[in-house]
Amino acid sequence: MKIGIVCYPTFGGSGVVATELGKAMADKGHSVHFITYRQPFRLDHFHENISYHEVTLNNYPLFEYAPYESALTSKLVDVVRYEQLDILHVHYAIPHASAAWMAKQILKTWNISIPVVTTLHGTDITLVGKDQSYEPVVTFAINNSDGITAVSQSLKDDTYKNFPITKDIEVIYNFIDLKRFSKQPKDHFRQAIAPAGEKLIVHTSNFRKVKRVDDVVKVFEKIITKIPAKLLLIGDGPERPAIEKLCRELASCDSIRFLGKQEAIEEILSVCDLFIMPSETESFGLAALEAMACQVPVISTNSGGMPELNIHGETGYLSDVGDVDDMAAHAIDLLTDESKLARFKMNALMQASRFDINVIMPKYEEYYKRVIEGAKVRSVV
Repeated sequence: MKIGIVCYPTFGGSGVVATELGKAMADKGHSVHFITYRQPFRLDHFHENISYHEVTLNNYPLFEYAPYESALTSKLVDVVRYEQLDILHVHYAIPHASAAWMAKQILKTWNISIPVVTTLHGTDITLVGKDQSYEPVVTFAINNSDGITAVSQSLKDDTYKNFPITKDIEVIYNFIDLKRFSKQPKDHFRQAIAPAGEKLIVHTSNFRKVKRVDDVVKVFEKIITKIPAKLLLIGDGPERPAIEKLCRELASCDSIRFLGKQEAIEEILSVCDLFIMPSETESFGLAALEAMACQVPVISTNSGGMPELNIHGETGYLSDVGDVDDMAAHAIDLLTDESKLARFKMNALMQASRFDINVIMPKYEEYYKRVIEGAKVRSVV
């Protein structure tokens, strides 16, 4: 197949999943074309089956903001026409699904039919898409996609609850490459960061309000009253200054390391004992899955799709959003019981193996074929 993939090229989960999916498809022999405004950060090496097409934005004095959706639409038309793509897969509804629909209409003038699969990732449905400024367009674009997938059952349910969607949504979970994300021998790093044998707690995110990183610090403050520990904060974003201010106010900065954005995150996860994810909502929780694959149990909220990933009492614990006391109590219980901690670490790895890319990628491959065949049937009718 010749597959076009549209995504955000950022550190966020949707861009990571889209890029890793495309790379896996290329390894299977499919021709993959990434179409976005910057090369995805996970697209870091040459592959003979992968091409990258940059969406360029020209700044004209007339526009206060460059019309990205129009530029993306034109690029989609160009790539589909000249690369003779079989299918377009757009990740994150806004604005990719609507741009794909516009491209489809333009391509029809050349008698070209291109099926479109839209994958819903989370905030495109639970937050941004519900904004009245975008809701009609999001609803229309989803309903006019040839195939729709969601990364969890929870997100599928939320989509039907919040939007008048008339089409079937297929749940295909996010995934991880266990060849990359696995526990690695990095004892020298652990010795450097925790020379006195402290437990290592970790959190990674884009530091937005929805991630509730302040709750991570509050939970950690309760942990260190009982257990010697260090907290590693990976990532960056708009809430970082407030988090730095909070740890100074709580006098816990000596035990907290702000590591910023990290590409080899699996090396850090490999030396950690516990991952904390107190998000207000998580449609899936890819960062938690990466931790679990490195044998790190998870303390998370019970919102969104997290209960589908983090099994309470087996791979970690679930708490209500904002209940830092409960999260801290579970963390302390786990960190002070070495046999339980070891069991949870192995359980986390076993659960992560259910989401290995070699398990999930064939589901997308089969879904593509189904959508393409369905589009052919409709065109004949």
